[in-house]
Amino acid sequence: MARSTAMQRLARWHIWLGWVAAVPLLLWTISGLVMVARPIETVRGNDLRIAQTRPAFDPSRIILPAGFTRPVRSLTYTLEPSGLTGRAELIDGQIARFDAAGIALRDFDELAARQLVARQIVGGDKSVSARLFAADRVPLDFRKPIAVWQVVLADGTHVYVGKQSGQIEAVRTRFWRFYDFMWGLHIMDPVEREDTHHPVLIMAAISALASCVLGTVLLLRRRRRASA
Repeated sequence: MARSTAMQRLARWHIWLGWVAAVPLLLWTISGLVMVARPIETVRGNDLRIAQTRPAFDPSRIILPAGFTRPVRSLTYTLEPSGLTGRAELIDGQIARFDAAGIALRDFDELAARQLVARQIVGGDKSVSARLFAADRVPLDFRKPIAVWQVVLADGTHVYVGKQSGQIEAVRTRFWRFYDFMWGLHIMDPVEREDTHHPVLIMAAISALASCVLGTVLLLRRRRRASA
């Protein structure tokens, strides 16, 4: 009799925990299905990037700007319409661009950002708007603390061009933004979509785990009774 009462109590707990865990379990399942619906390369818009030819050149012919003494993390070179361009990423995260003669280049303006997108992104020649965002006020679908131009294409894709770097920092398609929203639901942080360690998510996971454990115990108990 005592065992029967205990099992009934477990069954009630299982039902109540099931109701508590039902919503997060449904959100996790639906959002998870969305996130695996397409390859991550497609989600990131990698298929929209036009392959760029890297020219052969002699690095010794590149001249650093006069008086350039700031610590450099990396140094790369690209071929732009104006010619070979050097790009130095500094230790503090800043970007310095200069030409082959060592002359510092200006930050990208709206026209340069649109032209870059037109050259390097499929459909990039059909831009409908461009807007500059400061490093501390970037859109939610970018979330990097750098100043960028947001170039919006006719199909709704957002292409982000670094003001200092002069390169495409991110491609955000309509599906990427939907994917990002689903990611926010998946981690139960739909606003910032960054925090994967917060009390609501932890408690929901514990409730779901407890409900599954109780359900398993009840299932095994019933099977034993049936076989007896």
